[in-house]
Amino acid sequence: MSRLLVSVVDSAEARLAHSQGADFIDAKDPEAGALGALPLETIRAICACLPADAVTSAVAGDDEDIGQLADSALAIAATGVSFIKLGLGRATACPPAVAELGRLLGGRGRFIAVLFADEDPPLSLTASLHEAGFAGVMLDTRQKKGIRLPDLLTADQIASFVAGCHRLGLMCGLAGSLRVEDVEPLAALGPDYLGFRGGLCLAGDRRGQLDPLAIGRAVSRLQAIRHGEQAA
Repeated sequence: MSRLLVSVVDSAEARLAHSQGADFIDAKDPEAGALGALPLETIRAICACLPADAVTSAVAGDDEDIGQLADSALAIAATGVSFIKLGLGRATACPPAVAELGRLLGGRGRFIAVLFADEDPPLSLTASLHEAGFAGVMLDTRQKKGIRLPDLLTADQIASFVAGCHRLGLMCGLAGSLRVEDVEPLAALGPDYLGFRGGLCLAGDRRGQLDPLAIGRAVSRLQAIRHGEQAA
């Protein structure tokens, strides 16, 4: 069943999201774009403030220089975070770049590639990502201007992407300016997790504060799906 990923900016938000039932705590700087990386010390502090069994992730950016992107990802891997997310843009979302990234990362099994749906990525890239040793793939949006993932891809396209990931044994995540009401239709497509930031913030402002009530609503909807109930 789908789990909830909540992006946080510091330890206080990490504790809040975890206390409200978030399954993944994701370290990200919303002031620096879709995949803005936080300082290493902040990521370490986020990991340290959570229980030892908490699942965490952190973004390593989306640098088009493969060497710099790999260096950032490896540095973040040393903080103790469970998974590291790397954005693949127009210049890097191709098999040769993925193969080189896999070589530089050493196939460590903790890296998740992020594809931007608003850049028309080749969804068939999942095979190359699997071969390169990535643990998972996530669909997101680079532009955070209210255009949601379901506005860019049909349910059939998303379902095909999810199924393709699972056939290869890849973890699959969906994100992209999602709102709480997107939980049910997207969870029905079978992703391993749904990623949120702005949709769980006060006034829907991804640069603002997390709203504990919104997190609670998202958690409740996912729990209702798990128990076969109708969400409130």
